Parts: sequence; structure tokens; C-alpha cells
Amino acid sequence: MTTLVCCVDRSNDIGRNTGVRMPVSGWEAVRSLVTEIGLVDPEDSTVNCLLEGLRIARDLRDEQEDAVVAVVSGGGDSMVTADRSIAAQLEELIERYDPDAAIVVVDSAQDERIIPIVESRIPVDGVSRVVVRQSRDIESTYYLLKQFLGDEELRSTVLVPLGIALLLLPVLLLQFSPAVALAGLAGLLGAALLYKGMAIDEYVSNVPERAREALYAGQVSIVTYVVAVGLALVGVFFGVLSASELSGEARTVVPVMQFVYSSVPWLATAALTASTGRLLDEAIREEGIRTPYLNLPFVVVALGLVVRGFAGYVLEQEAILGSFELFGVTIPALQRLAAFIVAGLIVSLVGVKVAADVGSDAFDEVLEPESEEGESR
Repeated sequence: MTTLVCCVDRSNDIGRNTGVRMPVSGWEAVRSLVTEIGLVDPEDSTVNCLLEGLRIARDLRDEQEDAVVAVVSGGGDSMVTADRSIAAQLEELIERYDPDAAIVVVDSAQDERIIPIVESRIPVDGVSRVVVRQSRDIESTYYLLKQFLGDEELRSTVLVPLGIALLLLPVLLLQFSPAVALAGLAGLLGAALLYKGMAIDEYVSNVPERAREALYAGQVSIVTYVVAVGLALVGVFFGVLSASELSGEARTVVPVMQFVYSSVPWLATAALTASTGRLLDEAIREEGIRTPYLNLPFVVVALGLVVRGFAGYVLEQEAILGSFELFGVTIPALQRLAAFIVAGLIVSLVGVKVAADVGSDAFDEVLEPESEEGESR
């Protein structure tokens, strides 16, 4: 069994420093090349790479195994040309020695990218990366940073928000106190990372295309969505307005409950409008209405009832809301909360029943042609 110990120099440092024609093979030839490179540039890590190749070849020979040490180097103006040059040199070595396997010796992360080229021509039994001890941390950091800067997605995710934050920091410090400026900057960076991490950018980029398809298809939901956005804005406005009318002595939870109590009817109406539009689109489809879209409006109403009931109960306990009377009878806060919860459960159960009855019929109509087609086969 013959093993080719191949030292790789993708950046062509050997060719520029010595002018030796590649590939170089054989124990004496590689040892002479080490001396020549060391005399030209003693600090070049290629010297250590070639010495590691000689050491591996010596160890293999001590184990009674045939080993051939060789050096290949890239040449040309681009990395593609350099890789093709190394591929041609490998084929020359394989034709000359006919090795059964190879051990690749590299001294940088850039040289490691040649390994797939070697593997496509001969089995690779191992890879030895040589890093000078004194510069291991520096070199590893350098190649890690270089790989990071070469990744376009990582640059846009990390460097762009960081650059914007650094540009805004002086402006914020001139206008506000350091605490407010740093808080705003942290919020900006957090929003940018969430925007990218939760793939909101992909969803936003698809919104124009989906809106255009909805307009061309004549979907009713495109109109109801716009109405729903308007209702939601009105709900937020009324919620903020009602919460701001409370006295400053109120605890934090009270304004929040007041906001929820005032905005929930509008927000629930907005969600109901949007779900109704989607339901109408499903009704127009020839396949029938799918069960989730039938159940959605009932779920929205049920959630609105339950949330408003809890918010009203908290406000009554804080004496923000007065007692509720029905036909001259005062209903206690706890009974009123129970009524809202029961109403929400009833609406939810009605939705499940309607979705099960109507939706199952629609799916049966879709599946019947498929079953008949399967039976005919």
C-alpha cells in the first residue's frame, strides 16, 4: 500500500519565493525545498507544513508502509485557476506513483478548501493542519473573522444593525441622557435581531406579492383586512385614551386592564372582520370551506368575551367601573365574570359543532371523487 503525503500551498507562496516548478515529490527534493524556503522567509508557516509532511512520511516508513511525500502549489490570478492547477498536479502525482490513499497536510483554513478536490481523485485517510504554536490564537481568530466577513447573510444580520447603532449613538447622547440613549440603542438592536431571527423580513418581503395575487384573484379578504387594521387602530386609540384618563396614583396593572377593557371590543371586531373575509374566500372556493376557517370567528368572539370579563372584574375591584344592573337587579362582579366565562365557553362549543358539521360535509365532497377514482383503478 502506497500513501501520498501531500502538502498543499493554495496561495502559491512556494512558487513566488523559490520559482520551483510544481509538483515537487520525493524525500530529498522536499527537504531541499524546505531549506530553500526557510532561507528566503524563515517566518513562513509553509516551512512547518513541509516539515510536518516529512515527519508523517518518516513515521509511515517506520511502520513498514510505502510513503511518498509531495508538494502541490496553486498558480494563477484567481482561486479558480489555482485550484485547477492543484488538480492537474494531483493527477500528475497519481499517474506517477499510483498511490492507494492520501494524507493531506495544510497550514491554514484556506488550504483546507482543497480537500474536496483531493478526495475526488484519491481516498483521503487523514488531514493534518499545522499551526505555529506562537500564533495559534491569532491565526485562528484571523481565519474565523475572515470567514465571518465572507458570509453575506451574517454581515447583513450583525454588522448592519451594529453600524446603524454606532451611528445613532452620538446623536442620542446629544439629545438625551446617557441612560435614555443606551436604553433606546439596546431596544433598537434587540428589535433588529428579532426582526432577522424570527424571519419577519422574509414575511414582509412576501407581503407585496401576496397582496398583488389577492387583488388579481378578487379575494374578499383583502378588503376585510384593511377594515380590520382600521378597527384595530381605533381600538388601540380608545384603549390608550381611557388608560390616560386614570389618575397617576393608580397602580400599573390598572391602566393596563383599562386599556384591555376599552380596546378588546374593537380588537375582537377587527379579528372577526378579518376572519369573516377569509371565510367568504373559502366559501367562494369550489373545494368548500375548511374546518379551521369555520371555527376561527367563534374562537375570536369567545376570547373577546373572556378577556373583557377578566378586565372588567379587575376594574370593578379597583372601583374604576361601577356595578352592573340588569332589570333593576345588581349583578356582583364575580357572577358577572362567571357569566362572561360561560358565554365564551358556549360560543366556543357552538363553533366546534358548526365546524364539525359543515366542515366535514365539505371535506366529504372533496374526498368522494378521489375515492371513486381509486375504486375505478
